[in-house]
Amino acid sequence: MVSPNMISTSLPSAPRLLDVVRDRIRLKHYSLRTEQAYLGWIRRYIIHHGKRHPRDMGKAEVEAFLTALAVERDVSAATQSQALAAILFLYREVLEQPLPWLDEVTRAKRPARLPSVLSVEEVRRLMGAVDDGRMELVIRLLYGTGMRLLEGLRLRVKDVDFAQGQIMVRDGKGGKDRVTVLPARLVEPLRAQAAQVEAQHRADLLAGRGEVWLPHALAAKYPAAAKSPGWQYLFPADGFSTDPRSGAVRRHHLDERRVQRAVKRAAALAGIVKPVSPHTLRHSFATHLLEGGYDIRTVQELLGHADVATTMIYTHVLNRGGFGVVSPLDRF
Repeated sequence: MVSPNMISTSLPSAPRLLDVVRDRIRLKHYSLRTEQAYLGWIRRYIIHHGKRHPRDMGKAEVEAFLTALAVERDVSAATQSQALAAILFLYREVLEQPLPWLDEVTRAKRPARLPSVLSVEEVRRLMGAVDDGRMELVIRLLYGTGMRLLEGLRLRVKDVDFAQGQIMVRDGKGGKDRVTVLPARLVEPLRAQAAQVEAQHRADLLAGRGEVWLPHALAAKYPAAAKSPGWQYLFPADGFSTDPRSGAVRRHHLDERRVQRAVKRAAALAGIVKPVSPHTLRHSFATHLLEGGYDIRTVQELLGHADVATTMIYTHVLNRGGFGVVSPLDRF
């Protein structure tokens, strides 16, 4: 006998419901990472409430789940916000239920923290401690352009415009494209990297491979593009992998975890005690541009921030020695 607290047999079962959620996510062309995260949070939400169907739950259950995340699991505000986004997607996009209680749900607020920023000298030491040529190029590119890690790794050969001295960042955060600077001292290394990719691509074609993943319906519209040199990843993986959605075997881009480990290892070797990650290079890029006299709007466009207020945080981490105040201790 099915308990009243269990999912009703007249409604889709939990696995079936998750299938519907997955289909809806793919219809809206969300990334695989978002798909995995949303499915995971929705599954946890249902299990947390005794496998009751979400149609039978509402504001009280959502708040109870979010509170449990904060109190029992001590998750960050960002993690809690992601869980809420997944649940709201379920109600809005899948169940198509009105949410009159949405504005009353208590949302976690992220603590105001200043980003960790390296000095120019620390950046030099970090780069000098990288023991892998390709990793060093990726790290230099992230710092020299201000790109997020995945934005850099998802670059295609065609996205680097050597003639115009710029890099096109496709489908960045928020699904937006933008242009960023191509550092002059990376022109030749990137040319060499592109040539290496093209040589590898020719070998893949001869081996019956050479097809790369294309976004959304582009593969159907331009079937030949998947095997064209320009669409290949600028930093391809060493081997082939199976696409979890289509089952196709392709050469994907370099695994971001390798870059993360390389940065951590280089920071340790360089004796940098600050927290350092690939994203620290983006923070350092922005701060050093502002220190160099570039205006906040220019930095905002290069970073791809929708709101200049997001970029303004870097004005608080400029090296001004405690807001330019002279400590009374230094007057003795």
